[in-house]
Amino acid sequence: MASVAKKVNPGFIWEWEGKDRSGKVIRGELRAETEAVAKTQLRRQGINVVKVKRRRSGFGRKITEKDITLFTRQLSTMMRAGVPLLQAFDIAAKGHGNPAVTKMLLEVRADVETGLSLAEAFRKRPLYFDKLFCNLIAAGETGGVLDSLLDKLATYKEKVMAIKGKIKSAMIYPTAIVATAFIITAVIMIYVIPAFKDLFSSFGADLPAPTLVVIWLSDFFVHWWWLIFGSIFGAIFAFFYAFKRTPKLQEQFDRILLKLPVIGDIIRKATIARWSRTLSTLFAAGVPLVEALDSVGGASGNQVYSEATKLIQNDVSTGSSLSYSMQRTGLFPNMVLQMTSIGEESGSLDQMLDKIADFYEEEVDNAVASLSSLLEPAIMVILGVLIGGLVIAMYMPIFKMGQVVG
Repeated sequence: MASVAKKVNPGFIWEWEGKDRSGKVIRGELRAETEAVAKTQLRRQGINVVKVKRRRSGFGRKITEKDITLFTRQLSTMMRAGVPLLQAFDIAAKGHGNPAVTKMLLEVRADVETGLSLAEAFRKRPLYFDKLFCNLIAAGETGGVLDSLLDKLATYKEKVMAIKGKIKSAMIYPTAIVATAFIITAVIMIYVIPAFKDLFSSFGADLPAPTLVVIWLSDFFVHWWWLIFGSIFGAIFAFFYAFKRTPKLQEQFDRILLKLPVIGDIIRKATIARWSRTLSTLFAAGVPLVEALDSVGGASGNQVYSEATKLIQNDVSTGSSLSYSMQRTGLFPNMVLQMTSIGEESGSLDQMLDKIADFYEEEVDNAVASLSSLLEPAIMVILGVLIGGLVIAMYMPIFKMGQVVG
């Protein structure tokens, strides 16, 4: 029995076609380790098998946070409606459009069916289910309130996804505009300016200084375009490669982001919102404060706050109050500290943290909207100066020639 529980192969999904006892053609799918096992299962059901074909899942797209959030909400809804856990997994797996998610959910189901708790089954897949997720599931199973904890977890993940989306929209727009401007400038430098250069060579007159600078830049682009683009893409790749593997670099980058004008303020508010929401959700689920703080740092999405959370956890574990420990880091605004202190004194810390999260999420909404309205005219001015400057520099010799002829 121990050997069976040690390793379970959830098998593959087989699509089949056959005839029932009345001769009616029926189709379906089942899960089995081999084709022979699939046919045996069907014959036991009184089905005359015509064909069995393994479903090709391919690589599929990778499992994203959105997939996990959707699954959490589905599982919460079905559990609250009284659907048994294993049946809920079957429904969620078969209804998902991503084969990778289907495979993963059926593997979790198989683990639960062999005796593992749901939290233990999730902990075997840390790539998709973090410590926070597993701790909340474990608390729900222990307290017999898994359905309500799943609802809290789904709400939490939906709110975190929303705040992440707002931060991405605030940063992607200017990045995309800058990249587009660079590509347009490169095309002008490589293809348009050389045509003007050939035209100007027949003038036999000295060219204005701005025109000479633009022609020199164009020559540089034409001869070294492969080096320019290679260096840019190489630097981006090297940065992200090192960023994923170097916590110190992540902390320095996050520290720089927090100091940026406008963007830094948005990131700080979003981080505080996520930090507060995470701690509120865990504390409301009955997870002890010191243990909850162990998951909060990583969920904040910022290395600076993650390191500060470790210091807060150490202080709280030695008897300090949460508000005092937060104040020592110098990363939390006075309003957050005051509301946390009131929550500790009144015994409603989870509710106060929830209100803090709501407030800062609304602040992020307003800040992103303001940023978009400020960026649009600024970006138009920058593009106008850049492209307009190139056009003027190339037409100056033509204007000069027209004045001489006139």
